[in-house]
Amino acid sequence: MERVELSRDCDAIQVPSGDVVRLRQGTEAIITQSLGGTFTVQVPSYGGLFQIAGKDADALGKEPGGTVVQSGSGDLESMVWEQLKTCYDPEIPVNIVDLGLVYGMTVAPRPEGGHVVEVKMTLTAQGCGMGASIAYDAKQKISALPGVAEANVDLVWDPPWNPQMISPQGRERLGLD
Repeated sequence: MERVELSRDCDAIQVPSGDVVRLRQGTEAIITQSLGGTFTVQVPSYGGLFQIAGKDADALGKEPGGTVVQSGSGDLESMVWEQLKTCYDPEIPVNIVDLGLVYGMTVAPRPEGGHVVEVKMTLTAQGCGMGASIAYDAKQKISALPGVAEANVDLVWDPPWNPQMISPQGRERLGLD
């Protein structure tokens, strides 16, 4: 955990609601997690946790992370999967793919150009309040990929998630194996 003061105004996503909030220059924040190119910060004066995008890392005195997959690094479907691996629950240090939260993804060309990406994902529990923030992060990161004209991230509950869905890499990171 690191205490910082925002050097400029920046937008943040409130956790767990997913609402966009403008944090003001001079606001004190505590960085609680920095994974996948985003920063989870606790901001006592605003009453909670917020996620700040990597593009606004300089407001925290940090370098932006290289989380956008560059064109030419593979086909669009592979690039989307790589982007999804940069999305984290603000409270769990394992990406949503390795947590087993992504149930499916499709990429379809649009007649007018570009592609539509549809992602079906779940959460570790139906009552988990992180869904809006995680889905927003995933949608923003997918939308930033070259060739993506539209991105949709839908939360689904069937089948219900269980810990056996965590990948071997995720299980190792969580100390489960």
